[in-house]
Amino acid sequence: MWRRMRLLPAVVGFLSVTPALRRAAEPQHGHVTRQQLLANGVSGSEIQHLVENGLLLRVHAGVYALGYRQRTPLAIAAAAVLACGEGALLSYDSAAALYGLREWPRVPEVTAPTRRRRPGIRVHRSQTLTSADASRQYGIPVTTAARAILDISSRLSDAELIQTVSDARRAARLGPTALHRLLATSVRAARLIDPEQAPSESILKATFLLFIRQHRLPPPLTEQPFHGFRVDAIYPAHRLIVELDGYDFHRDRAQFETDRARDAVALAHGFVTFRITWRRLTVEPARLAAQLRAVLAARAPIAA
Repeated sequence: MWRRMRLLPAVVGFLSVTPALRRAAEPQHGHVTRQQLLANGVSGSEIQHLVENGLLLRVHAGVYALGYRQRTPLAIAAAAVLACGEGALLSYDSAAALYGLREWPRVPEVTAPTRRRRPGIRVHRSQTLTSADASRQYGIPVTTAARAILDISSRLSDAELIQTVSDARRAARLGPTALHRLLATSVRAARLIDPEQAPSESILKATFLLFIRQHRLPPPLTEQPFHGFRVDAIYPAHRLIVELDGYDFHRDRAQFETDRARDAVALAHGFVTFRITWRRLTVEPARLAAQLRAVLAARAPIAA
């Protein structure tokens, strides 16, 4: 009885400010901070009573769920950012996951101006983040997609980095300005990505050049003019043209006819065309490499 009497003022006080707290908690995916509770008239002792009786659920130090614990990835991410204080941003794989570029990590990742030890959160310290690196998505302070990709780039293979950048561009998460900023800060990304091409074209070309390096094939010239049109790649000495056939750009009848007309022009000038599809490039690269190597050998220039 005495315990219930002690709790009563806390409950009454809590209920009187619940609308205000719910308004604060809603964009934070059901969470409030200790500072927000105090600012709304809930005292420290009342907070303790409410926690003990399950009206507030402690998620992290100074972060509480109203009424019940939220289990969605967004709620977990929001609580982690709140726990890391002013200026904290969801980052790395968690930020990439929020943008739909990666799977949600088991432990949320947050970048903050100062390193804080928070159990259940992987906290990164950075003093280089600027306002250009910050965004807000689904009510959560988060690094931009470009910064998230830069942060996780060392965790990605070349092929994964190409795919992630392409996915971000397709989803309009990485506009031209952000893409050029990413390429200006990442030498590796700049080596792999052509910002002037559309996402599908860019990923196909970048994957092709990666394929050439990995299989130690002779590097061709790329994006070269040839008798009124532009070829994807060419070996002039071998009189061989390589065309990269992405389904998005070669599936209609008009493009089909154009491709055959280009092949005829090439043949008229003594060049043959070797066509590479995305499936051949990614599903059977070893077989494709052997075929291209054999064609190059068969068309090798004859020594004088």
